Amino acid sequence: MVPSGQVAEKQEPPELGRDPELKSWRCLVFYLCFYGFMAQMRPGESFITPYLLGTDKNFTQEQLTNEITPVLSYSYLAVLVPVFLLTDYLRYKPVLLLQGLSYISVWLLLLLGDSVLHMQFMELFYSLTMAARIAYSSYVFSLVCPARYQRMAGYSRAAVLLGVFASSVLGQLLVTVGRVPFSTVNYLSLGFLTFSLVLALFLKRPKRSLFFNRAAPERHGASPSELDRVNPAPSQPADAKPGRAPLGAWRDWTLVRMLRELGDHLRLPRLRLWSLWWVFNSAAYYLVVYYVHILWNAVNPTTDASSVYNGGADAASTLLGAITSFSAGFVKIRWALWAKLVIAGVTAVQAALVFFMYSTSSIWVCYVAFVLFRGAYQFLVPIATFQIASSLSKELCALVFGVNTFFATALKTIVVLIVADKRCLGLPVRSQPPGLPAGELPSSVCSVCNVQSVSRTRGRSGENTSAPSAWKQRPSCSSSTSCTS
Repeated sequence: MVPSGQVAEKQEPPELGRDPELKSWRCLVFYLCFYGFMAQMRPGESFITPYLLGTDKNFTQEQLTNEITPVLSYSYLAVLVPVFLLTDYLRYKPVLLLQGLSYISVWLLLLLGDSVLHMQFMELFYSLTMAARIAYSSYVFSLVCPARYQRMAGYSRAAVLLGVFASSVLGQLLVTVGRVPFSTVNYLSLGFLTFSLVLALFLKRPKRSLFFNRAAPERHGASPSELDRVNPAPSQPADAKPGRAPLGAWRDWTLVRMLRELGDHLRLPRLRLWSLWWVFNSAAYYLVVYYVHILWNAVNPTTDASSVYNGGADAASTLLGAITSFSAGFVKIRWALWAKLVIAGVTAVQAALVFFMYSTSSIWVCYVAFVLFRGAYQFLVPIATFQIASSLSKELCALVFGVNTFFATALKTIVVLIVADKRCLGLPVRSQPPGLPAGELPSSVCSVCNVQSVSRTRGRSGENTSAPSAWKQRPSCSSSTSCTS
């Protein structure tokens, strides 16, 4: 028998060992969430459009709609893939610093620029900040163990949403209650962004990333990637020269193998359906976000800054989006049976809300319609994320969301080029046909649902729509939120 005192004595060191680890975990979570919160503190962002159209800058609505804003779509499409690859290759922190510097450049151009060219450069830097948003959501998961992914996802998302909400409320209070000029609010935003850049300098740089910086299994004892386990690469022939890759070695590159796997999985109706929703609805959502402030100024062209409630509308839409995103996790229905009906119903409501914003002359109807539109989009995003990622490996999950985002950006850019750019139609916001550029895109998703329903019921009973055998055996990605951020 071992005395109880000795048992307690033997159990003491593990307890002491866990305390520093727990303390380190709490400090890391607090710092990351504090940085995520401060990076969203831009109280002047909701009032950029009235600031540019007002007496401070004196740009015309045609210049803003047809010359300045389209640059955001073009530049975002150009930098999306390079920034995505650099984020993984440089291990996140340099891209976070690039994002901070780009935000500062945006507000410096807003405050000091006075020409269309300056504002076009401002949109270019803003597109860099948008493309770099993936760096924070990926970075927070690279520093914690997989067992803490779910908690870290909740904490980081809550910090970002709280930052957006607090920023919008602060901006609205400064403009409406404090009657602070738009230029002063923008200077305050510049101060917050400078502080967030200082915080980014002290972030820890991780040693690994998803694609380019995986530890070698034979050197560090790390396990191979999930894709390597499912589809292992063939070994090199014994008579192959060490300095030359064997014929067809490009087929074994990680990206090429992932694209082949992705091509196999596109046979699945569920993946096709939700990916199509992601492409069309995301394009429509960001078209509305890009141009809604210009529409609000056209509906309510007031010169009294204190009567502009753009910040309140952004705050309310952020709060409703957070509520609907959270509630989507508790929806328990048979998605294989009801997915098309839910998608068709929600996107039809979105199209109707866009039409109300286009046709009304009341700014308050515009505000309410935008809040509901954004809430509907945020309701389906987590559902689509889970439906796409639930049976994919981590690498394929990241690739699918990257491809969907790229096609959504390309579609949005094509619509902007045709409808808004002055070199094509160059239509003002209120003169565009009802539903363009954003309303027809959600409606097309309903058409896609109907087409898929008809095609599945006509003579396709013998088609093999089951998942490939390798996919059925693959570890699920749904438990690791790093691929869904």
